[in-house]
Amino acid sequence: MRKKLLVFISITAITSQALAQNADLFKRKTIEDRILSVARWQLANPKHELTDWTNGAFYAGLFAAYETTRSKELWAALMLMGEKNNWGPGKRFGHADDIVINQTYLDMYRITKDKKMLQLTIDVAARLKNEKSPEAEKYGITWWWCDALFMAPPTLAKLAAITGDKSYLDLNDEFFQETYDRLFDKEEKLYYRDARFIVNDKAEGMREANGKKIFWSRGNGWVAGGLVRLLKELPKDHPKRQFYLKQYQEMMARVVELQQPDGLWRSSLLDPASYPGGEASGSGFYAYAIAWGVNNRVLNKKKFLPPLKKAWIGLNTLVHPDGKVGWTQPIGSDPRKNFNSDSWEVYGAGAYLLAASEIIKLKG
Repeated sequence: MRKKLLVFISITAITSQALAQNADLFKRKTIEDRILSVARWQLANPKHELTDWTNGAFYAGLFAAYETTRSKELWAALMLMGEKNNWGPGKRFGHADDIVINQTYLDMYRITKDKKMLQLTIDVAARLKNEKSPEAEKYGITWWWCDALFMAPPTLAKLAAITGDKSYLDLNDEFFQETYDRLFDKEEKLYYRDARFIVNDKAEGMREANGKKIFWSRGNGWVAGGLVRLLKELPKDHPKRQFYLKQYQEMMARVVELQQPDGLWRSSLLDPASYPGGEASGSGFYAYAIAWGVNNRVLNKKKFLPPLKKAWIGLNTLVHPDGKVGWTQPIGSDPRKNFNSDSWEVYGAGAYLLAASEIIKLKG
């Protein structure tokens, strides 16, 4: 017992020292400066088609950055993206990845009330209500991979909030429940990336080198961020709100348990030893999700604020002086893609900007 107490005191002292040394990281001016630096670097280094899911995550972060800073420069970049896309989704009907960019259009519509930012999202969502997608035909469920829970649910929920049409929420509830039933591990309180990884009494999926189940950090980060963005939109009396809130709280409690001493998360949540080096996108999404929960009093501040502060300090060690967010795992579907300090992707910047937009609101 005495040994455990000494270890706890030692960790607490180290954490307190780190917070004292990095106090500036929590000041509004510092965060705003870093937001602009990351946003500018990423805008100057474009990658992928603008309707791509990667840019859907980045522009979600960029809109949050605009809300935080009210920068005319960032608003102009958002407008340019929308105009180039003609305010439309990607090309694949029914694929969640191809409607994540629409979240930003909807956020912008709320400011401008310009219907051109809205109509094509209504059109694709209406089609989704009335037609079975190729994804559902092939996999048996529409959102068959966990990343989809960031891509599509907030789009439908935002559309419902804007139009008042609750049938979009019903559609989301149906598709989300299918994904939850198939991919959520109730013991670990985490999502498998897809059915290949499922381990239970009926299936023996892939495992890590240490024998543990494979839970991909960014995949669960997508879910965490998606749950936050969904909960922000759902009416307080929505029948399934508690279903979403409960799994969000369960996931955040589990995620904090898996945080590493540097404040970050490894690309494989249950086998960190095989994947040294904190990963920016998963860590960024977790910081965003935890900060939102603390700010909105759905996570216990006493329990979650210390790991959140560690996460923000750790996340900033991955950002280069010019604003590039390094240590971002490349595109993939599991933890095994190698990455290093120079590895970057647009969703790494997006996750950082989302996290910053909530960290800046912290009190205490």
